[in-house]
Amino acid sequence: MSLLINLAVMMQLMLLVIAIKMEVFKTREEIMENPINDLRSAIALLQRHEGQYLETDHPVDPNAELAGVYRHIGAGGTVKRPTRTGPAMMFNSVKGYPGSRILVGMHASRERAALLLGCEPSELAKHVGQAVKKPVAPVVVPASQAPCQEQVFYADDPDFDLRKLLPAPTNTPIDAGPFFCLGLVLASDPEDSSLTDVTIHRLCVQERDELSMFLAAGRHIEVFRKKAEEAGKPLPVTINMGLDPAIYIGACFEAPTTPFGYNELGVAGALRQQPVELVQGVAVKEKAIARAEIIIEGEVLPGVRVREDQHTNTGHAMPEFPGYCGEANPSLPVIKVKAVTMRNHAILQTLVGPGEEHTTLAGLPTEASIRNAVEEAIPGFLQNVYAHTAGGGKFLGILQVKKRQPSDEGRQGQAALIALATYSELKNIILVDEDVDIFDSDDILWAMTTRMQGDVSITNIPGIRGHQLDPSQSPDYSTSIRANGISCKTIFDCTVPWALKDRFERAPFMEVDPRPWAPELFTDKK
Repeated sequence: MSLLINLAVMMQLMLLVIAIKMEVFKTREEIMENPINDLRSAIALLQRHEGQYLETDHPVDPNAELAGVYRHIGAGGTVKRPTRTGPAMMFNSVKGYPGSRILVGMHASRERAALLLGCEPSELAKHVGQAVKKPVAPVVVPASQAPCQEQVFYADDPDFDLRKLLPAPTNTPIDAGPFFCLGLVLASDPEDSSLTDVTIHRLCVQERDELSMFLAAGRHIEVFRKKAEEAGKPLPVTINMGLDPAIYIGACFEAPTTPFGYNELGVAGALRQQPVELVQGVAVKEKAIARAEIIIEGEVLPGVRVREDQHTNTGHAMPEFPGYCGEANPSLPVIKVKAVTMRNHAILQTLVGPGEEHTTLAGLPTEASIRNAVEEAIPGFLQNVYAHTAGGGKFLGILQVKKRQPSDEGRQGQAALIALATYSELKNIILVDEDVDIFDSDDILWAMTTRMQGDVSITNIPGIRGHQLDPSQSPDYSTSIRANGISCKTIFDCTVPWALKDRFERAPFMEVDPRPWAPELFTDKK
């Protein structure tokens, strides 16, 4: 009798697994029938799924109020509590900007990212990791096929004023100024135009036709800018906003996964199995993303610098992904705007600086890069990886490993070292076994509490370059830190020693299908 019961339970569980996989298959079919190639088609997909998208016609001020509202709706991440993960949100009535609309939170959920890419949330690292290996190069289309140029505004028009044309938000009342937070900058090597890069940068509106741009050291566009400046020439750029989510995710890959000369638009092409379309700019010699909502065309001026908070004197830039307001930079390059092009009834897309949206954008490429690197070195050992939201997708990595034999003992440390070498901005790594849910922080802390001893399970690696936005990485914090941006990397080994595995088996609950008892809780799995 018990055998029959066990077989029945197994059949129920198999049906449950099949039902979940069918949901993913249906999403993939949905994307195939209604391809996503821009922001609007992505929004249309979300509108067909309950709880993923919200619109409001209630007037909102882009100056701090919009971010303050979304903090409670769906910002999540490292935002000061109270906050939560919730739907993407469209504000249709922006004070001072009749006809404008602002979208926030498009990427602010791992589940939503999976929906938009047609895979399971737990498979995102693998899915994106496969795309980076097989990029599909972008193609150039004529202006007649580029919705981003439906409207054109030239900066040499005396009535042109970027500050009045686009409702760039501030996240807090102490921001340096209004920022474009999801401006994907596209530029090419001034010595070889075949080398193109795309990167999201912090862009602050300074004048009617000027932006300041924060460039982190080592970014490929910063290399392009320096080359142009050394030659005494401006660097043409386009700032692309309101894009297919796959483009933003692909653009967040970094070296060494995407080395110098790798065009990250190819990742989006691979994710969609169709090339990203580009169009020649109307005022600069650079390409723009043809199906973007808004394009700002301009030139990075050689030898010109500006203080980021020159108009506000707040001393702060904007809230960054670690959860703190970054310091205003005293000397940033300037982009001289030449033109703005946009779609009819354009959508300005933004994010809340330290929110869950940053975790998705930065974290998925982090996970994919680590997964690919560790799998290549130790095939089959790494089960999954999560760039935890507490680290903004950059600072904290959770690696799930499976020790299959005695000789696998110690390979967890090797996997951690590979991860640190692959993604230099990682600060802490937590290693867990295959029976720990890496997307459940309680489960991670349980493993840390019951499977780790501080004197033998923690490895410190001091004096390694980290990320400049971590406020603890400065000599003021510790005399052991030699310079700003230098960090102590830490590995927390919360895995069970191979020889003791039988002592750490979790309580063996009966496997049952709970749906007959609580069908209302599992309707999405049917």
